[in-house]
Amino acid sequence: MQTLAALCVLALLALLAGWLTQWLMLKASRHMRGTLKAEWAEVFMHDKVLRRLARAVPSLVMQFGIMGVPYLQPRWTTLIGNVAVAFTLYHLARALCDLLNAMNQAHESSSRRKATQTHSIKSYTQSGKLLVCIFAAVLIVAALLDRSPLLLLSGLGAASAVLMLVFKDTIMSFVAGVQLGSNDMLRVGDWIEMPQVGADGFVIDIALNTVKVQNWDKTITTIPTWRLMSDSFKNWRGMFESGGRRIRRSLPLDAHSIHLLTKEERSALSSIRLLQDYWNEKIGLRAVDDAQPGTINPQSGHLIAADQVSNLAAFKAYAYAYLLDHPRIHKGENMFLLARTLEPTPQGVPLELYCYTNTTIWVEYESVQGEIFDHLIAMLPHFGLKLYQRSSDYGMHYPVPGTISSHVVAR
Repeated sequence: MQTLAALCVLALLALLAGWLTQWLMLKASRHMRGTLKAEWAEVFMHDKVLRRLARAVPSLVMQFGIMGVPYLQPRWTTLIGNVAVAFTLYHLARALCDLLNAMNQAHESSSRRKATQTHSIKSYTQSGKLLVCIFAAVLIVAALLDRSPLLLLSGLGAASAVLMLVFKDTIMSFVAGVQLGSNDMLRVGDWIEMPQVGADGFVIDIALNTVKVQNWDKTITTIPTWRLMSDSFKNWRGMFESGGRRIRRSLPLDAHSIHLLTKEERSALSSIRLLQDYWNEKIGLRAVDDAQPGTINPQSGHLIAADQVSNLAAFKAYAYAYLLDHPRIHKGENMFLLARTLEPTPQGVPLELYCYTNTTIWVEYESVQGEIFDHLIAMLPHFGLKLYQRSSDYGMHYPVPGTISSHVVAR
């Protein structure tokens, strides 16, 4: 009866000590966090960490108080003490895991406040929790068996091959995560493309084993971390950091509409403001408009043709000047800007525009790109050019615009 009563009193004291310790720790920590106002205080004095530490107090009381219970057999003393040690180790391991979670949470919240893309430490915290759980499991088993943990660790050496096979993906993902983080290859918020796994969108989570990508259709693609090292992927972070997004699109021009400009056509195009610099560069050509074909230019020594400028060259110069004059086109260093003619194809002569917008926002980028090509397509008739459009005999049966109303009136 004395032994039973002592055990009950010890259990009550342990519960009371745990409750009192938790109350004091939470109250003191809240006061200190309000006084210090530091990020490290929010992490190390997190409520979950303190609650988990307080739960280890009852097992500590049982561990040291069991020796004072009268008339308790030694084997029961050892058993209860070992169980108390196991519970203490369990709660301490959980406290360390909660501390790592608090560090990850503080890092993510700090990143959102700064509104900048930062490295994710989630894979590192998960790796730390995995190691803590493994060592805690070894120590708990050793405490319950009342054996040295070194004996268990030596026995694990024989099973290392099995462990390597079981944790193969975890080990590969951990190594890949370290390489991705150390080389700054991937961050949360990066836009990546990985067609082999169907990923095209923003990275929303980087964990130990997986990386989650939210695609443009709002679906989620989960990629094993090691795949990002074994396979190639495209990261668009450089485009966002440069502040410009590339436009590379062609206008297929009908080859039959390309011709040399006459004097009258050049005179009509000379009134366009964006072509003033281009015509100023052609002073030699303008000065020999009335010269006879076959004469020699005294400056260049080449034969002079009466009409040496094509409407395609004039339009190409206009397109280049239009891009230079456009307020939404990036003119910075390494932001190439050109209008060039590609090799003729059965679908016409491609006129390619290569430039960068001064915005990386998708909607604004598409708006600028559409505005540029809408304007250039509308300017083609002024230069006597036509877009190549593939037609068929069936298309000849369509009514000409404006003839439907006349047929209706006739009927």
